Amino acid sequence: MSEKITPARLADKIINEGYLIKRGDDLSIFLEADLAELEEGAGRIQKYFCGNHVDMCTIINGKSGKCPENCKYCAQSAHNHTSCETYDFLPKEEIIATAKHNQEAGVNRFAIVTAGRALVGEDFEKALDTFRDMRDNLSINLCASMGLLNQEQFYQLRDAGVTSYHNNIETSRSFFPRICTTHTFEDKLRTISYAKNAGLCVCSGGIIGLGESWADRLDMAITLSEMEITSIPLNFLQPIPGSPLENMPSVSSDDAMRTIAFFRYINPEANIRLGAGRNLLPGCGKTAFTTGASATITGDMLTTSGTTIAGDFAMLAELGLTNK
Repeated sequence: MSEKITPARLADKIINEGYLIKRGDDLSIFLEADLAELEEGAGRIQKYFCGNHVDMCTIINGKSGKCPENCKYCAQSAHNHTSCETYDFLPKEEIIATAKHNQEAGVNRFAIVTAGRALVGEDFEKALDTFRDMRDNLSINLCASMGLLNQEQFYQLRDAGVTSYHNNIETSRSFFPRICTTHTFEDKLRTISYAKNAGLCVCSGGIIGLGESWADRLDMAITLSEMEITSIPLNFLQPIPGSPLENMPSVSSDDAMRTIAFFRYINPEANIRLGAGRNLLPGCGKTAFTTGASATITGDMLTTSGTTIAGDFAMLAELGLTNK
C-alpha cells in the first residue's frame, strides 16, 4: 500500500484482487480513518469471506489456579494475589456432561482449558482419556488449550480426537516481555508450529488493553496473518484485583471496535473471535458481528461476562446470522 487509499477502496482490493496486507505496508489508515468507514469495509470483507456464518465455541476450565507462569493479566498465576478458585483436573464425567450440554445447545466447538505452563503426566493422560470418550460419543468439535506442549503431545491430542489447539501470542513480540518473563514469545510460536505439524487448526490471538501501543496491536495482527492463523480470539482486558494490571483503564468501545475492524482487514479469511470483555462492546458485541467479528466464545465462562448461549443465538437470529 504505497498510496493513501480509503477504507472502502482497500476493502475492494482485498475482496476483488486478493490483496493481503503485509509487514512494511503503511498501516496509518487503520488509525486515521473514520471509524464508521473502517467498519463498513470490515463488514464487507467479513461478508465476502465468512458469509452469514458465526462460529461459536465454549470452554471449560479443566484445571484452575497455581500456575507457575507470571503473566501479569492472569487470575490463575501463582505470582498474582487474586481470589482465583484452585482445583485439580476435573472428573471426566463433569467435563463430558458440560460438553454434551453445549452440543445440545447447538455450539460448534468445545475446549478444555487448563492452567499451568504445560499439562503433563497423569493430568495429561486424564485429558486424553476424556477427549477419547467425547470423540467416541459426541459430535461436537474438540479443542484443547493446555500450554506449551511438546510435539509428541500434539500427536496424542490429534489421535484422541482433538481438531483445534488454542495458544494465544497475547501481544506483539516486542511488548511480550513486559507482560510475561517466565516463557517467551518464541516459546509461543514454537508451540503453534508443533500444533500445525500435527495437523491441528490453531486458534491464536491476544489481549487488548495490556498497556500496549497501537503499533503493538497492528504488529500482532500482522504476525497472526504471517502465521496463517485461521481463528483469532480478541480479548479486551478485564482488570483483575490482585494482578499487576488491576488498575489498567478499560479499553474504550470505539478503540475496541477499531481493533476488531483492522484485524479483519489484515486477516480477511480468519475467524475474528470475540472473547473476554465483550461487555465493553456496543450491544455486548452485537455491532461487531457485522463489522468484522465472525466468531465468539459463548456460554457461562470465567472471563466472558454478559453472554449466554441462548442469548447469543437470539442475537445472531436478529442479525440474520447463523452458526450452521
